[in-house]
Amino acid sequence: MVSKDQRRRQLAREKFERQQARRSVARHKAKRRTVIIASVVAVALAAGLAAYASVGFAGGDDRPSDRAADGTPSRAADPCGRPAQGAPSKKTWKKEPAMSVDTSASYAVQLSTTCGTIELKLDAGKAPHTVNSFDFLARQGYFDHSRCHRLVDEGIHVLQCGDPTATGSGSPGYTIPDENLKDPRLKGGVYPAGTVAMANSYDGRNDKTRNSGGSQFFLVYQDSKLPPNYTPFGTITGGMDVLRKIADAGATPADPQTNNTAPRATVVIDRATVRKS
Repeated sequence: MVSKDQRRRQLAREKFERQQARRSVARHKAKRRTVIIASVVAVALAAGLAAYASVGFAGGDDRPSDRAADGTPSRAADPCGRPAQGAPSKKTWKKEPAMSVDTSASYAVQLSTTCGTIELKLDAGKAPHTVNSFDFLARQGYFDHSRCHRLVDEGIHVLQCGDPTATGSGSPGYTIPDENLKDPRLKGGVYPAGTVAMANSYDGRNDKTRNSGGSQFFLVYQDSKLPPNYTPFGTITGGMDVLRKIADAGATPADPQTNNTAPRATVVIDRATVRKS
């Protein structure tokens, strides 16, 4: 028969074990918060930028969805096909291309990717420099065979593409000005689902880091709360199901060198074409 003293010790031990379990959970949550910069870095050209760490979107390098019941990393099946033959561009230019787009027109983009076709409509009237640069780079084959290098699926919901190096630090060699930051569609600090916007390296403090867009752009597949610092220059007109398929496959843990949370799916732009519409 268990004595009262033994029972007290047993209850004390069980209480201690419960406290230890709660502390373990707290440590796990704290670890997840250490990659808080992932959400803002997700839309920055420079992979190491941590300027908006205080914005507070938590990423995660050990999310429950990343692990099977036995604790080993789990991997969703890749929903995308093999990339077309070809190598990413290595071209760079010393200055922004001369204006050639018709600012009274819109431009239709077709991104033929390994996961399906994504269609965009670009507004040259609201963001002429951005659309002109995008059109120029597409005609130069700059986006062809490039991997979409970052997927953020916590806090904000974006797929970032446009960097042939797939590191988050690639650039065409020139920068373009910020535009259309007061677009009425950006209500309440939210970039709505279907927005196409430019990444940049604005650090949130120094105005000298503004006007730093290049080739990298992001596709918003679900309403995302972001400061209005990223040029919205178009909308997604087709392929939201493709983006959802990519998002459903999830993102990898943050790379310790680049901070990229790459999509688990093999997302490669085989070819990007632009036409006046």
